[in-house]
This record gives sequence, C-alpha cells and structure tokens, in this order.
Amino acid sequence: MTKITPLLKGLIAGLAMTGLNLLLISFNRASNAQYLFYLLYAGAIAWTLIDYSKSENYVPNFGSIFGQGFRCFIIITLVTVVFVGIYSSIEDTDKLGEEIRKELIKENEQSIKLGKGPKRLPGEIEMEVANFKKHFVTTNISLATFSTLITGAIFTAAGAGILLMRKK
Repeated sequence: MTKITPLLKGLIAGLAMTGLNLLLISFNRASNAQYLFYLLYAGAIAWTLIDYSKSENYVPNFGSIFGQGFRCFIIITLVTVVFVGIYSSIEDTDKLGEEIRKELIKENEQSIKLGKGPKRLPGEIEMEVANFKKHFVTTNISLATFSTLITGAIFTAAGAGILLMRKK
C-alpha cells in the first residue's frame, strides 16, 4: 500500500479547498458555506496527524506531531495563496473601487446630515480609492497568507495536544 505523505495530503486538501472557493464564488455564496473551507482544512490536518500516530515512525512528542501537521498546512497555505493571488489579479478593481467610492461618499453624506461635516474631502476619497486599487492584490495575498498560516498552526497544535492526551 502506498503511503500518502503529509505534503500530498496538503496538496489534495488545498486543491479541494480551492475548488470549494471557486464553487462558492460561482454561486455568490459567502454565508455559512465558508465554514466548509475550515472543515476541509481541519480534516486534512486531522487525517495527517492520525495517520502519523498510527505509523511505525510515530514519536509521541509535540514537536514531531506538529512537524507532520506543519508539512500538511504549509502546502495548503501555498495553494491557497497562489489561488488568492491569481484570483485577486483578475478581479475588477475598477468596479470594486467604484463601490468603495460610493460607500465613502455615502458616509460623508450621513456625517453631514448629522451636522458633523464631511469625514473626508473629495481628494481624500479619490486617494483612498487609488490606494485600494494599488494595494488590492498585495493586501489579499498578505491576509490569505497570515490567516491560513495561523489557522493551520492552531488546528495542528490542537490536534497534537489531543493526540498526546489520548495516548497517555
């Protein structure tokens, strides 16, 4: 029987999560269905850790267990970041920028109605929209990297802790 490595498990999970993202995007669903993303993520890490705990190479200490989960979630992070980078690059930032402009103008109008005066001058609004467009891809990649790494580390640490408690 061929053994599936943590890296391959991470690749499988990353591609499944990317497929789920594309599915959610195509159906314009950002509601509770996004939790399936985290379920797949946790499932891949659990799969990796449980398989490791049953292997002949199992060492019952936090570092070795976390190392196996790390190999899985780092690949998931890589696949996710590549997807976010590509998707963000093809996103229509002009349309998104126009939506932000409208929202900022609306905030100004509400602030004026409350007698507080405008929150931003027209030049400031244009500068915010321009900065949004300029940094859109970089911001999305940074957020995806950080959030996916943190989530993976939390899932892996929790899984390692559970395995250590269960084995005692």
